[in-house]
Amino acid sequence: MATLSELLRARTELPDPDVEWLHLLVGDWQLIADLSFADLVLWVRSVDDQWEAVAHVRPTTGQLVFVEDQVGRVADPGRTSSLLGEAAADRRIVRVRQAADGPEATIREEFIPVIRADHVVAVMTRHTNLWTTRTPSRLEITYLATADALCRMVTGGEFPHPGAPTGVRRGAPRVGDGVIRLDVDGIVTYASPNAVSALHRLGHLGEVVGASLAQVVTDNLRENYPVDEGLPLVVTGRQPWRTEVVAGGTTVSMRAIPLTESGQRFGAIVLLRDVGELRRRERELMTKDATIREIHHRVKNNLQSVAALLRLQARRVPEGEARAALEEAERRVGTIAMVHDQLSQGFDETVDFDPIAERGLRAVVEVAANGATVRTQLEGSFGKLRAEDATSMAMIISELVQNAIEHGLGDAGGHVTVRVQRTSDDRGQPMVVVAVEDDGRGIDPARPPGSGLGTQIVQSLVADLQGRISWEQVVPRGTRARFTASLRPLS
Repeated sequence: MATLSELLRARTELPDPDVEWLHLLVGDWQLIADLSFADLVLWVRSVDDQWEAVAHVRPTTGQLVFVEDQVGRVADPGRTSSLLGEAAADRRIVRVRQAADGPEATIREEFIPVIRADHVVAVMTRHTNLWTTRTPSRLEITYLATADALCRMVTGGEFPHPGAPTGVRRGAPRVGDGVIRLDVDGIVTYASPNAVSALHRLGHLGEVVGASLAQVVTDNLRENYPVDEGLPLVVTGRQPWRTEVVAGGTTVSMRAIPLTESGQRFGAIVLLRDVGELRRRERELMTKDATIREIHHRVKNNLQSVAALLRLQARRVPEGEARAALEEAERRVGTIAMVHDQLSQGFDETVDFDPIAERGLRAVVEVAANGATVRTQLEGSFGKLRAEDATSMAMIISELVQNAIEHGLGDAGGHVTVRVQRTSDDRGQPMVVVAVEDDGRGIDPARPPGSGLGTQIVQSLVADLQGRISWEQVVPRGTRARFTASLRPLS
């Protein structure tokens, strides 16, 4: 199914400011749906001069109307199109109090013009299932009155609020979490049971209705907790803002939505949610993440210490196979240390492997070139890899590049290219295809691939990654080592 942006771009000629306004509305209209106990559908005039539905939201607080998604539906040319056109032309809310919708249900429909900068952008329809005949409770009456006020604000171009913060932290309050209705002076005229419970957990034990919300909250603040500068704006309902209050051993997230008419504020609603347990878990996760990063940092330091000891030992050994073996061991330990260094800089067990590959290429050239001019090039991108795959991949690339330099290029120097392709196998699992190619003297018949310790290490690591490796001669000259590796999913 196409996104709202795709539908608006493809089916309408709305300018960018109007498109952004509809995005803001759809980003916040769950509030209206929940307060209305009703489905909401957003209609726009298409390039075909038809009314088309581009968004649909269902309430989380009551009986829904539409089981199937209404996005993509074209309004019938009779009744619905006429009512949509009437609402847009008259710029007023059109209500159809008794709209039959099946033998067992009665639906009330309302056609609400969406206005921005004094012109109609779209029409929002509200569909309420009138399946019950019982007397509504005070909660329902308050919710419906608030929803009606918000719908009038939509028609007046006063909702959504462009300056309202979207919030990046989890736990944003919704209608079901708790609602408080304030008058113009910030006095509580209604508080839902969940909202009262949230205030009680902050430490307030008195009556809520009739009290000043600002007084209720500030009386329970503790001096040792920092206070958000946006708190006064929220508890008085003067600005569309969000804040969090820490008191009574818990944390309550609060969001204010001013209610206005003709530009004059006559009250506000404040949504509340007790997020104390959620924030506690977030702190635990942050602590664990910091611990994991510290572990990777210490492992990296320990590996670098081992590499330094191998380097000191190699200097004390005469030139020969023993010294070369110690130097190769130092390089391999340093390669693993690079992976842990990259892991210590992130918050999860995945790494961006391209910087590791580039650093590894430079390190191998410094060790193996032996004074010759060697140029390296990385083509393609490894992307993100899991830590387990990154360690093996770094070792494989390091060994293959060193073999290309030592046994392919030799003292003459040359060029080594690493080509990478991310793809998927037959089962849709992620995999990578890597080719390490040099322009040296080619495969030595007296020393075929796989006979040395380095290539044996490579074959073992490739097998661990459920892949295959092969070597081939390059025309006119050079050698290409090509391997595949299956990768673990990132999530």
